[in-house]
Amino acid sequence: MNPGPWGILIIVIAVLLLFGRGKIAGMMGEVASGIKAFQRGLSDNSKAVEEKPADAVKSESAEKSTDA
Repeated sequence: MNPGPWGILIIVIAVLLLFGRGKIAGMMGEVASGIKAFQRGLSDNSKAVEEKPADAVKSESAEKSTDA
């Protein structure tokens, strides 16, 4: 049972009446800033992995094998 165009329109109107245009815009801004922070975290993590010297990677893998 898929909602048709009228059903979607009624849902949108109900959401606008419940929350108001300003509150919805604020929530979307918070979602956007959260996504940007997540993407920054991913790029920072990948840069940190790329910047590790090969010796550090080898020593980490040796430590893991001796711990197990």
